[in-house]
Amino acid sequence: MKVHRNFAFLLASAALVWAQNPPSGRAGFGAGPRFLGAEAGMPGRVVKGAPFSGDLVTESTQTLADGNRIRQTTTVHLVRDSDGRTRREESLAGLGALATGGGAQQVIFINDPVAGANYALDPAHKTANKSGWVASRSGERPFGPGQTTRQMRSGGSMKAEPLAAATIEGIPAQGTRFTVTIPAGAIGNEATIQIVTERWYSPELQMNVLTRRSDPRTGETVTRLTNVSRSEPPSTLFQVPPDFKVIERPVPRFRPSAPTSQ
Repeated sequence: MKVHRNFAFLLASAALVWAQNPPSGRAGFGAGPRFLGAEAGMPGRVVKGAPFSGDLVTESTQTLADGNRIRQTTTVHLVRDSDGRTRREESLAGLGALATGGGAQQVIFINDPVAGANYALDPAHKTANKSGWVASRSGERPFGPGQTTRQMRSGGSMKAEPLAAATIEGIPAQGTRFTVTIPAGAIGNEATIQIVTERWYSPELQMNVLTRRSDPRTGETVTRLTNVSRSEPPSTLFQVPPDFKVIERPVPRFRPSAPTSQ
């Protein structure tokens, strides 16, 4: 029972983190699927008329100073129907800080803008944490090829340049390369640092289908949408199974703490 309670707590926390901080195109749901940006499973971001299912595979490689390499791979299964409902299947280990170290327990997120509800399912214990629909806060859009070089806060610059169009998993995509240059001394670095990110965006799916990021400080991360099917998924995938226990967990609105007097 203690393990079950702990897992339920982690599941509720995962749902809360997912709703309050949906994945963005910035590096930072760890080197996991967050790199994809404008994801299909983002709560509050509704994409209608573009059903699909596929696997979001992220591979990261970090080379250590002694030549040793650390390789990690995570896979997330994504499903979206024509009404904009989404389903996301992954393990707690894929959620980074929420991993328990006790095995790759599965968690399923269902975002239903039609019913106005989000669910975080625990298949092992047949429970579903339900919360209200969370509207998107950021209005995030994929970076476009028309962007120009601009100065960054660190004193560096970012340059965007278009790449040749590509077909990825049978899906036409538009590519853009972003090169961030951090000058020597900006963050204590002795020499210039260049971080290169390449993204291929599908206007049809309204999401990035391939992202490749190379950073000399952390290594290379590649996120690719694979095994893509454009057929309409069964409606049952976006419903809580009848034998699951539904637990109401409203998502609170976080407010900055008031300053304390000294």
